[in-house]
Amino acid sequence: MLGDFVLYCCMDINLNTPALLFPGITLLMLAYTNRFLALANLVRRLHEEYKKGKPHPTLLAQIASLRRRINIIRYMQALGVISFLGCVACMYALYRGSLQSAEWIFALSLLSLIASLILSLVEITQSTKAIELELSDIEELERSNIFYDMVTDRSEKKE
Repeated sequence: MLGDFVLYCCMDINLNTPALLFPGITLLMLAYTNRFLALANLVRRLHEEYKKGKPHPTLLAQIASLRRRINIIRYMQALGVISFLGCVACMYALYRGSLQSAEWIFALSLLSLIASLILSLVEITQSTKAIELELSDIEELERSNIFYDMVTDRSEKKE
């Protein structure tokens, strides 16, 4: 009997649906740009250190990490722009009366946005690793972890 039923799920989409993503995508693009600019400033600072001949032992590893993170941010930005353009194309398809095309374009726009957010999570993970690399020369911080920090008081650590 279950074979007789065809389950079909369809979303009611109108001009407001893709327009709802505009503010969110715009804010994401602003956040991505801020990340990029912060990394660009850090690259410039590390480059100056390298040219002055006072390289830190972890300088080359930091530069490699920054290069990976800048590439990830570039892809995040590209996917965000594709998502934004997809929303605009979806609105145009709705305007022209092509509901099926609009649904497919909107789905692709959402997938692009999801991919951008996943890359953002990857970049955040890389950022955390970069901070750990920067602090790796402090022995006390190598032994600490979040659970130890929550259980013990700061005054107990100093003793």
